[in-house]
Amino acid sequence: MARYEDLPYRTCVGVMLINPKGLVFIGRRAGGIEHVDESHVWQMPQGGVDPGEDTWDAARRELYEETSVRSVERLGEVPDWLIYDIPRTVAGRAWKGRFRGQRQKWFAVRFTGKDSEINVENPGGGHKAEFVSWRWEPMKNLPELIIPFKRPVYERVVKEFAALADD
Repeated sequence: MARYEDLPYRTCVGVMLINPKGLVFIGRRAGGIEHVDESHVWQMPQGGVDPGEDTWDAARRELYEETSVRSVERLGEVPDWLIYDIPRTVAGRAWKGRFRGQRQKWFAVRFTGKDSEINVENPGGGHKAEFVSWRWEPMKNLPELIIPFKRPVYERVVKEFAALADD
């Protein structure tokens, strides 16, 4: 097995889905070995980029596969890749031990549909549910709801997209 320090980062995208009131979609994770307590189980949609896939295309695909949402308008993109390390205690079990964390490209999109379009229990494309419930949340609250090792990424995403909120 490779040393933790030598493991690569998994290439991913994240999506901040913002409703017309400036609130952000967050989903309650269905599970995951990295979620070690009940108070930090909320996150925005995110997922891996397929080989050769454009990051914007991946962001739209992941959003659909996790929420069934297609009605969006692109608002912005964090210019940098944001990186986090997963704790060593779970690194060997997450992603089959192949990665030490993720490098993520984040996008902000305006939700232009109705809440009834959102379906996390039976998401688009027949994919396994990532979330068991969801809600709209003020953007400023997001860093406190995410698992602590992802918090610096969420703080940066909130800073980048703060002007899009109605906090």
